Amino acid sequence: MTNPIPFSAAVAVWTRVALLSFGGPAGQIAVMHRIVVEEKGWVDDARFTHALNFCMLLPGPEAQQLATYLGWMLHGVRGGVVAGAFFVLPGIIALLLLSWAYAVGADAGPVEALFFGLKCAVLAIVVQALVRIAGKTVHGALPLGLAISAFVALYFFNLLFPLVILAAGAIGLMAHRAGWMNDRNGIPDSVPRSGRPDRASLAAGIICLVAWLVPVAIIWMILGSESVFTQIAGFFSTMAVVTFGGAYAVLAFVAQQAVENYGWLMPGEMLDGLGLAETTPGPLIMVVQFVGFLGAWRDPQALSPLMAGTLGGLLATWVTFLPSFVWIFLLAPWMESLRGNRRIRAALSAITAAVVGVIASLALWFAMNVVFARTRRIDAGWLDFQAPVAESLDPLALVLTVAALVAALYFRLGVFTLIAGGAGLGLAGHFMGLV
Repeated sequence: MTNPIPFSAAVAVWTRVALLSFGGPAGQIAVMHRIVVEEKGWVDDARFTHALNFCMLLPGPEAQQLATYLGWMLHGVRGGVVAGAFFVLPGIIALLLLSWAYAVGADAGPVEALFFGLKCAVLAIVVQALVRIAGKTVHGALPLGLAISAFVALYFFNLLFPLVILAAGAIGLMAHRAGWMNDRNGIPDSVPRSGRPDRASLAAGIICLVAWLVPVAIIWMILGSESVFTQIAGFFSTMAVVTFGGAYAVLAFVAQQAVENYGWLMPGEMLDGLGLAETTPGPLIMVVQFVGFLGAWRDPQALSPLMAGTLGGLLATWVTFLPSFVWIFLLAPWMESLRGNRRIRAALSAITAAVVGVIASLALWFAMNVVFARTRRIDAGWLDFQAPVAESLDPLALVLTVAALVAALYFRLGVFTLIAGGAGLGLAGHFMGLV
């Protein structure tokens, strides 16, 4: 059967998604849902949430994995490669340029101001998407309770992300056995299994696995274990395998190891890198490129610090994001075959409700970091969460965010209009001395 969606049209859409992928996982998931589900209608809500639930269970950046999964669903391996690669490409270029500017002390003010306005617009898109996704997926007392519980557990108690998701799935299975979750209570009708052969995906997964691990081995054999490039390749490869819960769960681990163990950068520089990553398109975990850049840039054996930094940053990016293609190409066909399983659908329906709470917690974190310049950690017994520092409120960010929310929720302006308007206002604020 011929795919009714032209590949060229998909390439254009993934380019658009990549250029608008600001705001961390919450913003990126919102943009993908808005464009792929609501505007284009290429994927329905059930398949989108099925893919999202699966990606939430994987180590690494869930938003990039979701883009790869959706691209694979639409056009097989080539679709997955384009969607996943395009998703990170703008961020790689933008953060590399900003890393160069940071290293040599150049003024990146206009660029940061432009991204400042973009963040305010993306926050509105996140809230709009959260409202829509919740309205379509959270029906009944049990899903609502799961969404609220996931939000509270993750944001206020800082529980491990995999435990929250696994607990939701277990509750879904038990509720299905008890007859509380069935086809009349929010689980979609059975759908046919994917008819796409798995050989191409298996081959692509193996190729990506080789492309990930062989360079790491070669670097270790040629440069030795003490080389900064060997350390970068090894550390970020390990991180790609053992870190669950998306970018926010990974950042603390990366910061601790990069600052305290390897000494690649100072604590303040880690915050600077996070700020740059927040203001550029692509996954927030793209901050690994900044970390790798500074680590190699300061290598005393480097003949050209700028060249060493560039190679270190790109190496960190390569070993961080390539494993995502491995997981998707090897496991997505199997995951698609389970869409008709009633037990699995019950578990995933419960996870879907919990994911709404996850997105809400990410959205709140993102909102605080847009509207406030500083946050502080509240650690009181079981409670462990980030709260805004009231005096660090940014009035301009608040005004731009409220305006974007009104434009998105009341006037229902399109994504492009919101993004262009936010970027323009941010840049105008810079030249007026406000940003």
